Amino acid sequence: MGILVCLLLPVSPESVGADRQEEEDDDAVDSPKKKREGVTEPLLGSHTEMKENAVGFIEAWRIPGVAPFAFCLFFAKLVAYTFLYWLPYYISHTAIEGKYLSDETAGNLSTFFDVGGVLGGILAGHISDRLDARAITAATFMYCAIPALYFYRSYGHISLAMNIALMFICGMFVNGPYALITTAVSADLGTHSSLNGNSKALATVTAIIDGTGSVGAAVGPLLTGYISANSWSAVFTMLMAAALVAGLLLTRLVVAEVAARISETRSQGRSQSRSQEPELNV
Repeated sequence: MGILVCLLLPVSPESVGADRQEEEDDDAVDSPKKKREGVTEPLLGSHTEMKENAVGFIEAWRIPGVAPFAFCLFFAKLVAYTFLYWLPYYISHTAIEGKYLSDETAGNLSTFFDVGGVLGGILAGHISDRLDARAITAATFMYCAIPALYFYRSYGHISLAMNIALMFICGMFVNGPYALITTAVSADLGTHSSLNGNSKALATVTAIIDGTGSVGAAVGPLLTGYISANSWSAVFTMLMAAALVAGLLLTRLVVAEVAARISETRSQGRSQSRSQEPELNV
């Protein structure tokens, strides 16, 4: 698959002459008009194509929002991948309704965490699009993951149905921000207004954010291997602390988004009141 992508996927529209074809079509459409007006074009184009330079690594880190979301994803993927690798082992070594499940059953049961993550990713994307607030959505999900993790550790052993329900909720809140940040947030930051229209930053920004998160994905399961030797309660404490830090890292962006929503609401209220004043005068 990687070879096919490398050989067949165009790097940019310009590499396959897409923009050049559009310019030729535009010239063909405009040519009758130009002939009627007696306008002649020079043999050599008067304009020169400006080639965009790719954004550097350090410059990409300086884009507003890249660093907070990158480190937020570090802790979000730490939690998500710890569950991904260690959840079957945890289930098989935890008595549910007084019984220990087999490794096969525990592995099948752990898939409900991923099912919850599918719903969480959809909800996070829908909510962030409706509110136009990426940081608020991601931070809220991470804060909600803290009580979800606590309840799963405390009450997941009561019954199989309770374990599945709480596991589903954990997956929804843990994987929701993970999916949101690696997709919509990376695309938004890669086309940030501070880049002045430079489209050569999207891949760099996406690599920085997802790469930082991948470091957390490696650290989480590694730490769990050492901490679980003492107690699983300590592991869940680590996961809850990671979720808390992930939410706190977005505090500045959350405050900015809340302030923007408040100012937008006030401006809309003022415009409505001004539009109603002429009607009252009449």
